[in-house]
Amino acid sequence: MAETPDRTANQTSPTRSSSVTETVNGSHRFVIQGYSLAKGMGVGKHIASEEFTVGGYKWAIYFYPDGKNPEDNSTYVSVFIALASEGTDVRALFELTLMDQTGKGKHKVHSHFDRSLESGPYTLKYRGSMWGYKRFFRRAMLETSDYLRDDCLKINCTVGVVVSGIDCSRLHSIQVPDSDIGSHIAMLLENMEGSDITFNVSGEKFHAHKLVLAARSPKFRSELLEGVDTEEEEVMVPDMEPKVFKALLHFIYRDALAENELIASSSCSAPLVADTLTAKLLAAADRYDLDRLKRICESHLCKDISVNSVTQVLALADHYHAAELKDVCLKFAAENLAAVMRSDGFEYLKENCPSLQSELLKTVAGCDEDCSNGGGKSGSVWAQLSDGGDNSGRRVRQRT
Repeated sequence: MAETPDRTANQTSPTRSSSVTETVNGSHRFVIQGYSLAKGMGVGKHIASEEFTVGGYKWAIYFYPDGKNPEDNSTYVSVFIALASEGTDVRALFELTLMDQTGKGKHKVHSHFDRSLESGPYTLKYRGSMWGYKRFFRRAMLETSDYLRDDCLKINCTVGVVVSGIDCSRLHSIQVPDSDIGSHIAMLLENMEGSDITFNVSGEKFHAHKLVLAARSPKFRSELLEGVDTEEEEVMVPDMEPKVFKALLHFIYRDALAENELIASSSCSAPLVADTLTAKLLAAADRYDLDRLKRICESHLCKDISVNSVTQVLALADHYHAAELKDVCLKFAAENLAAVMRSDGFEYLKENCPSLQSELLKTVAGCDEDCSNGGGKSGSVWAQLSDGGDNSGRRVRQRT
């Protein structure tokens, strides 16, 4: 009689896997300034937010000041979230919040999150598919509500893209703590332990460490270690404010900035962009060859670009070799040329930075594919820039 084979002898250990379906969430704040000017643009016409990316797809918020539905006869405003990139059957959850601007937190919220949907997440089948509300808010009530302040509305949008996958990491995971080298090195600056150099900035003394400065800044390396008297106990720092040098040292030792100070400094309380701490740090970063600090300052200044400030920021970017910020300013000014040319800053640009005026013209021409034919936008802009005419064709007296 044949023996029954022992199956357990050749059996391998069981394996396991876990399928996880979850959402990848992201939010975008859309600020609509000049609401009263947007009214009357027509039913079905919208104002679009900048595109933002969530879950690998691009999205945009559409606001219809006169409503999307002709049958409502502009009684309501409409708000929709649109899929702005190519995608097939993108499943997602959405949340739209009209922000209460009194600080009381009484926001108007439409949310799919934290509740069960009878038919599951919504499916957007192609680029341009939208989800939202034709009757988001009655317009007459909106215009007398706390959601509209200083002719401004604020809409917050959260998108949760549904994704599925096999998850192995949750079965076996070891948490690695964040790097703390910055805090350790910063203790040297705070305690002044082992400091071997003192900087005098307008009478205020700062103690530091030559090797730390040399490791972080090529300029400090050449000044402190290469051919300069390293026995000098005190170094004078001309043309810089103590608060700027303090922030500079904070970055050198921590590789980060005190965000609350930087954000406060970039507020509109300063009459000129050049007077903000961010702009002064950009100058210091250029002076000491601190590329990462320069990029951080560029990023913050980029957020404050407007029709009234773009020429100031452009001049700063050009002077301190901030190439990316300069490129953003040129493109913004080219896209909003008519409004920029009416600003006070444009006159300053014409009189003091003629080379930037030429670069702006080239940027405008680059946006117009027909410029090679001698017409179109570039021709009319050249006349405005060189002859002193404004965007309506009127002559403007040159300053003397």
